[in-house]
Amino acid sequence: MTVRLDPLAAAPKIMKIWFDASVAISSSLEPKLAELVKIRASEINGCANCINLHTTFARDEGETEQRIYLLSAWREAPCYTDRERAALGWTEALTRICEQHTHVAAYETLKAHFTPEEQVKVTLLINVINGWNRIAVGFGGFVDPHVLKARMAAA
Repeated sequence: MTVRLDPLAAAPKIMKIWFDASVAISSSLEPKLAELVKIRASEINGCANCINLHTTFARDEGETEQRIYLLSAWREAPCYTDRERAALGWTEALTRICEQHTHVAAYETLKAHFTPEEQVKVTLLINVINGWNRIAVGFGGFVDPHVLKARMAAA
């Protein structure tokens, strides 16, 4: 992959705002759930950078290899909770909204497992990771997870 543009260098002020908002939104939910949502959206979008980052971060949060590997087949895998399934269904519905309009059914499942505030948080998280996927894929970005963690710790 060839980096076409470094958005952090090209627009540092707005990218800092975007990054800070991303961190705030992500940290508003359980860490493992947030990482599962980010990985699943990134799988759908074909974002190698974000799959690499978020599988690493999920492992750091104690996520198991089994659950990471089975994520693309979460409907058939028995290792996810009903709450996680609701978030993953909502993730897929919103990420693929232009392909299939399944969000009404997915929302019914979501609201059975998440409070109204949590529904907003999950929806914002899905929007954020889809945005990062488009930034990484669009500009050809790929960052080492350990480098990003060091940057985040320094910020």
